[in-house]
Amino acid sequence: MDREIILDKAKECVCGQREQDYGSPEDNFNVIADLWSVYKDVNITAQDVAVMMSLLKIARIKAGGTLDSFVDIAGYAACAGEIFIKANDKINIEK
Repeated sequence: MDREIILDKAKECVCGQREQDYGSPEDNFNVIADLWSVYKDVNITAQDVAVMMSLLKIARIKAGGTLDSFVDIAGYAACAGEIFIKANDKINIEK
């Protein structure tokens, strides 16, 4: 499996059935951020959630991990990047 396939699989995860089942990753991360913020009594953002979920996958990789963890990290990075772009409307990325 090469990087293009890993990125394609990540795209399937964040733009495919999961999004249809659970809504946009950004909306879901906002819900998670709200819950974590109340639980920890600190302000956590949707972008923080994406980054921290990546860290969770990195911890799993450190413990042995699977290829799926790398796919998930790519997906979380894409979601965090999109959240960042939306929060900083001066940034424009051409396709």
